Amino acid sequence: MGRLLRPLLRGKTYTRLLHLWVPMLIVSVWMFIDPRRPWVPALVLVPVGLVPAVRRGEGVQAHLLLTPDEQEPGFSVAPSAAWRDRLRTVLWLEVRMALGVVTIFACVWLPITAVELVRSARGGAAAGIPGVSEAAAPWWSALLAPLPVLALYGLVVALGELATSVARRLLGPSAAEQLAALEARTEQLLERNRIARELHDSIGHALTVAVVQAGAARAAGDAAFTDRALGAIEEGGRAALEDLERVLGVLREAERPLSSRPTLAEADRLLESARASGARIDAEVTGPLERLPGPVSREGYRILQESLTNVLRHAGAVPVRVRVSVADDVLSLEVRNRIPVGLAPRPGRGSGLRGIRERAALLGGGVSTGPDAGDWHVHAELPLS
Repeated sequence: MGRLLRPLLRGKTYTRLLHLWVPMLIVSVWMFIDPRRPWVPALVLVPVGLVPAVRRGEGVQAHLLLTPDEQEPGFSVAPSAAWRDRLRTVLWLEVRMALGVVTIFACVWLPITAVELVRSARGGAAAGIPGVSEAAAPWWSALLAPLPVLALYGLVVALGELATSVARRLLGPSAAEQLAALEARTEQLLERNRIARELHDSIGHALTVAVVQAGAARAAGDAAFTDRALGAIEEGGRAALEDLERVLGVLREAERPLSSRPTLAEADRLLESARASGARIDAEVTGPLERLPGPVSREGYRILQESLTNVLRHAGAVPVRVRVSVADDVLSLEVRNRIPVGLAPRPGRGSGLRGIRERAALLGGGVSTGPDAGDWHVHAELPLS
């Protein structure tokens, strides 16, 4: 019983009823002008529905009145972009008016029927009730009075659901609008992923260097080494703050130009930061890094940065071999380090290696990672075209 009466407590039941009543205002006015031609308002709706802006207005109304409790109801809130959308709008206006006519008749005649049944049972004449004579009805006819009220209740709820269902079909986004929304959503997700990778790579690298440097300085007990460690921590922290400010600028959509992202032309700074953390790096760089395309150079820097961060985080101060080369329209990066004794290598499933693969995939490249002859290696190839 409570489930059947639940729609009475929902606000959308009454907003949907209001939505069905609105077209009847025009019909009511027209009936005072020319009641012999009640079809004229339906005819006028045809050119009205062909106006592109009408579709936006109907979508906003449907959102506010038919689905007030939904964040994304699925109605188009843009003007008609094609003739198909305009024809769908015309059809919706005609259906809305037809449902409005049914609603008005139900809201008028069903309550009147209930009242007349009670009045007739009390000895009055039951005028205007289909199937009931004008003579006084028997007393038990009053027991039938709740039936028209229940019918009105069910009809109002059913018409509201029907109007919502039809509106989703006729006012829903077209294929072009769905594609545009999907592209916008995809761009938004890609931007969020890019920002997450930027924060993970830059801040994660700086924190890893700081932790390793602080631990090494405490263990060494050497004032000169401690000074060098503090210098490396300061430099890494400053670079991380610059990256953080740049990413926050993207989030805030700042109007001022953002500081440029680091490229492989600045790889020496990255290698020196890793050396200052205790890693013994053998680096070999061949090819014109300064001539690399911007996206390739920037993503290559991040791949190298994350690879060195993983070495410091998981292997510590171990010998590392870094090879960066540009040849045959391909940028090749390789980072190889000895796996410490007792450290069992595991397949990389963390966000760092996943970010490396995503960066390479976005540029049409590939990455291979894993143990190789007692070493852990990361090899990435990025096409320059």
